[in-house]
Amino acid sequence: MRVAGHWRLRKQRLTLQGEICPVCGAHIFPPRDVCPECGQPASTPYTFKGRGEVYSFSTVYETPDHFTKYKPYTVALVKLEEGPIITAQLTDVDPDEVEIGMPVEMVTRRLTEEGDEGLILYGYKFRPVMERVGR
Repeated sequence: MRVAGHWRLRKQRLTLQGEICPVCGAHIFPPRDVCPECGQPASTPYTFKGRGEVYSFSTVYETPDHFTKYKPYTVALVKLEEGPIITAQLTDVDPDEVEIGMPVEMVTRRLTEEGDEGLILYGYKFRPVMERVGR
């Protein structure tokens, strides 16, 4: 994907912006033209809170060449608090510590570098929920 494609997806990748259906209220991620629940047009932007839990996961040990420096890494299905289940890489956690039901939160991290110029692409990943001071 070229710079223009990443630019078009920046809100989705950097802030978890999806949509909410104005007809049935379904929360949709990634954004779609039509609500998958009721089939009506869905175009109302909605920014997800970025919190959820690990629904399922797998650790990748054999990677494509351009991801070798990240191995092993864990990819999870994350069920967001608002309902959608999304696929994301987990970060800041040892693969042996990942559990189904683990609370996670979205963070913005480097995804990859592209091209001879070394364009760094950022997007969402999830990490275990950090304990908050004063709560």
